[in-house]
Amino acid sequence: MRVHIGCDHAGFELKNHLVDHLTAAGHDVVDHGPAVYDAVDDYPPFCLRTGQAVVDDPGSLGIVIGGSGNGEQIAANKVKGVRAVLAWSADTARLGREHNNANVISVGARMHTEEEATGFIDLFLATDFSGEERHSRRIEMLSDYESTGELPPLP
Repeated sequence: MRVHIGCDHAGFELKNHLVDHLTAAGHDVVDHGPAVYDAVDDYPPFCLRTGQAVVDDPGSLGIVIGGSGNGEQIAANKVKGVRAVLAWSADTARLGREHNNANVISVGARMHTEEEATGFIDLFLATDFSGEERHSRRIEMLSDYESTGELPPLP
């Protein structure tokens, strides 16, 4: 599977670990930066490029990493077609794929050990979307809003 990855300074070490880990596991990893550590870099350029690459590369998935993962998730979700989830447990990583068909996972490097974060990523990449009607319907509502700007009807 092709996996796009980007981060800021807070996620730099974890990103480099994941590039090696995922490559060794057989994934085609595309690193959207940063290429060098910069203690004052900004996450939007890297996370937006990661999200855009996922949208432009059907069937791929993405990973964005920062200190908490919050800003990185927000940035990725600004890209039309991205459904980024913030994973803070194995369940949130799995359910992001299974129920929300998320195509980008965000992780806070300062919130988890390297082993925990790697586990979340591995689980996210290994999980398929369930395709259940209720989940598909909800995702379609979000996609329709993203395209039209029209709110779905209330029940």
